[in-house]
Amino acid sequence: MLIRVRCLFFRMQKVNTMSVISFSRILAHWVEIQPNQVAIVHEGDTITWLALEERTNQLARAYEDLGVKQDDFVTIALPNGIEFIAACFAIWKLGATPQPISAKLPKIERDAIIELANPSLVVGAVDADARFPSIAAQFSQYENYSTEPLQERTSKNIKAVTSGGSTGRPKLIVMPQPAVWDLDFTYFMIPHQSSVLVPGPLYHNGPFMWALCALCQGNRTVIVTRFDAETTLQLIEENRIENMYMVPTMMQRIWNLPDELRLKYDLSSLKSAIHMAAPCPAWLKEAFIEWLGPQVVWELYGGAEGQGGTTITGEEWLQHRGSVGKAIEGTEIQILGDSGQQLPPGDIGEIYMRFKENAGSSYEYIGAESKEIEGGWDSLGDMGYLDEDGYLYLADRRTDMIICGGSNIYPAEVEAAIDQFPGVRSSAVIGLPHEDLGNVVHAIVDAPDAAITEDDMLTFLADHLVRYKHPRSIEFVSEPLRDDAGKVRRKALREARIN
Repeated sequence: MLIRVRCLFFRMQKVNTMSVISFSRILAHWVEIQPNQVAIVHEGDTITWLALEERTNQLARAYEDLGVKQDDFVTIALPNGIEFIAACFAIWKLGATPQPISAKLPKIERDAIIELANPSLVVGAVDADARFPSIAAQFSQYENYSTEPLQERTSKNIKAVTSGGSTGRPKLIVMPQPAVWDLDFTYFMIPHQSSVLVPGPLYHNGPFMWALCALCQGNRTVIVTRFDAETTLQLIEENRIENMYMVPTMMQRIWNLPDELRLKYDLSSLKSAIHMAAPCPAWLKEAFIEWLGPQVVWELYGGAEGQGGTTITGEEWLQHRGSVGKAIEGTEIQILGDSGQQLPPGDIGEIYMRFKENAGSSYEYIGAESKEIEGGWDSLGDMGYLDEDGYLYLADRRTDMIICGGSNIYPAEVEAAIDQFPGVRSSAVIGLPHEDLGNVVHAIVDAPDAAITEDDMLTFLADHLVRYKHPRSIEFVSEPLRDDAGKVRRKALREARIN
């Protein structure tokens, strides 16, 4: 089965213009079809398509009076909820671009991103940089505005998401594609007029786009404020969820539930569960395939930059264990060595991708430069290799790689082994300076409810990793090391232990 991922996540392709509709009109389209059906579910709160259309019309007029204009950026610093999604559609209705950030960012970090974005409005942060107009969360002044439709407008940029990247410095990834939707297209196995679960933080690119796709295809879209393993299973059963977004961190937390909890819920409605955003340990992937079925579990690899990607079905993965799949339709992949030479199958190097038609970049950075090279090839900095059949396998980011005594060690491989130990919730592996070896492996292990010793862990790892990849030191902590989007900031962890 071919999973079609050409539009939005990676790149806007030519579409049938008769079926294309602006984001500013998509809610009205579904109001004509299912006005009183529920559009969004959020922790006991719901909103219908008609109510969402009318509220976003009101919000758009309020934002316009606050200074939002065509093609402006608008920063959204709201937690997950109906208010977040309503703000996005109100912004699109003005022909402007949503620029979501975490509502929990420290002020200094948040203000640095806002300065990069130079928005005409900040939604959800009244203590933001005084140079930029702002309104608080739970903004209610929109209620006095008209609910009637606005003049149709289309933003030139669908989104502008934030990434700290490997440098730790914020940058914006702008998708320079018009904010339109092809009603005849199916995206990422996401159904039409069914139910979709998005349990991730909406300020991250993956959950943001998943929720957008789900709504644009007329689905009841279920979101949560914060991921909880058992609640996720309960929501699948209650809402007869047909498609869901996951990251490996979520998968591991679900798998760590006692069997009597994990198996008590009816998940028979689930037709596709697609994971992405971080490497998935092979043992965990296999466990989910055995549990949910190989036809349900899919994987997607790619970045918010959208310069290409791969997909793999559960059936394919069982034949190519550990792979993240083959190139999506229209994408090419090559592996380059340190001197820029193309490497043969099996050799680890830096992963470069491009679209076959090579019609220019699919993204723009604000605050950083891309790694695009001659021929339109581009890299996110990830390392990996291709097998003889063209399936891609990830190693780790070049900036995360640990060189110990001349040997290359990839943290993700060590973390995957550690995470198999009973009671481990998450782990992060970093390199610490060593006078003789250059760097040595240091493991930070989050196991709040387990009494694990360093000797216990090293004995376990002896059956999973060659000796030179073993941690020289292990630190046990009781706080999560990865966020709900599956991201870990190894650079920050390393700096905190060196300084």
